[in-house]
Amino acid sequence: MAAIIVDTGILFAAADIDDAWHEPVKVFLQNMTDTLVVPVTVLPEICYLLNNHLSQESERKLIASIIQGELRIEGLTSEDFRRSFQLLETYSDLNIGFVDASLVAIAERSKIHRILTTDRKHFSIIRPRHCQTFELLP
Repeated sequence: MAAIIVDTGILFAAADIDDAWHEPVKVFLQNMTDTLVVPVTVLPEICYLLNNHLSQESERKLIASIIQGELRIEGLTSEDFRRSFQLLETYSDLNIGFVDASLVAIAERSKIHRILTTDRKHFSIIRPRHCQTFELLP
C-alpha cells in the first residue's frame, strides 16, 4: 500500500468545517485508501491549533484517530534531524520552518513522493533528494 505524508493544514482543514480546504480534504479522504503518515513534529502544532481554535473535543478526536490506526505517526531519526537542518539552511530565504523540513526529511527517508498539504508555497519549491518534485494533494 502506498503512503502519503500529511501536513498540519490538512488535519486542521479536516476538522474545521469553516476552513476553505475542508470540502476538498473531506472528499479526498473519503476516497483514499493509502497509509496516512503524520510526522511526530506535526502533532504539537496540530494539537495546539485544534485545542485553541476549535475545541478540546477536536483535539481528542485527532488522538482517537491515531489510537484507532487511521493515522500512522512517524518519528525522526538522527539523520532526519541532520537533513532537516540542511533544509533549513538551504531554504532559509523561504523560512520553511522545522516542521516542514522534517516532513521532507521523513518523505526522503521513506521514499514517499506525495504530500497531503495546504502549503503549496513551500512544498512546490523544495527539491527532494528522492524524486524530482513532490506531488501535492489534494
